[in-house]
Amino acid sequence: MSVFKAVEATFSNAAIISSITSTIFIILLGFFLRRHGTFGENFGKVLTNVSLTVAIPALAFNSFMQPMDSTAFHQGMGVLVWGIIIYVLLIFVTPFLYQRYVKDEREVLAILTTFGSTTFFGIPIVGAVYGAKGVMYSSIFNIGYRIFLYSYAYIKMSGLKMAAKNVKKMFLNPIVIATFLGLFMWLGQHLVPQVTVPAVVNGVQGTAMVHVAFYRIDQTALWLFKPLTYLANIASPLAWLAIGATLGSISIKEAAADKTPWYYAFNKVIIVPLLNLIILYLLNLTGILSLSYVAVATIVVMMATPTAAVVSAYAISFDRKALLSSNASLISTIAAVVMMPIWIAIMEVINGLGIFH
Repeated sequence: MSVFKAVEATFSNAAIISSITSTIFIILLGFFLRRHGTFGENFGKVLTNVSLTVAIPALAFNSFMQPMDSTAFHQGMGVLVWGIIIYVLLIFVTPFLYQRYVKDEREVLAILTTFGSTTFFGIPIVGAVYGAKGVMYSSIFNIGYRIFLYSYAYIKMSGLKMAAKNVKKMFLNPIVIATFLGLFMWLGQHLVPQVTVPAVVNGVQGTAMVHVAFYRIDQTALWLFKPLTYLANIASPLAWLAIGATLGSISIKEAAADKTPWYYAFNKVIIVPLLNLIILYLLNLTGILSLSYVAVATIVVMMATPTAAVVSAYAISFDRKALLSSNASLISTIAAVVMMPIWIAIMEVINGLGIFH
């Protein structure tokens, strides 16, 4: 398929276009509701807490309620390995992007560039565009992210040794619990007792029979899977409304006056995902690591996200360029809202060209 035809196919795909417009429109809705006072000062934080403690964990867990074959297993493990390698690589590479800055600024900007809002910003978009398989890959990819976020990023931002409270945060976070529980259930589904039940397709029970693990609640306990699905379905709109509300509560004019956040945002939402895409293409070309289109697209979207809220919190808590971090978070969020549809379109064009399978 030619590039022109791939572009034409992308922008004539109603599902892709509607996913992009849904993201933009709901973020804008959150922005205007906050500006007009419908959403209070702390409402964005309330939406964020609900999303992070209830909706996204349900989304992550449900994404693992699907069959596992050798292809899915190898793709998942490839995403897991890359999810660790890329953060090690970024930890060493990102400081070179900020060589003209003094040491303290360079360290903070490098960490802000390495760690994006993959959970709150990335997963809802991945779910809307690439479905359950994309969410599953993003959840697996985030394992490496959380390991380094709560260890390396904490140590560098605080100047202290690893704290026990961060280890606790890492393992008792609802999203981490849901991810590991779902992952272990997905990996072990052929090793536990199997049951024969009528197959459930798109939430509707049919007449054909299927053999599944007893804990595959999408097939064996629809009464439990359905409420989790309702919770999972609100993850995206809640996250997008909260992003809009956050943008609506901050002075964009003041943040935009500083050139550094703009340079940072360029690195965060363009250079970092582009680096991932190029390396994954080369690894695929050489056969070293062959990931599917959905896996690669998921990783690119996850890496094109703005500043991670946890890193911003570190900056404020430990007084490490708190104002710079806040401005960088705001500008990178705006940049990500603009670039995300572009990255999704680019990945669709790449898919049309058949570069990844």
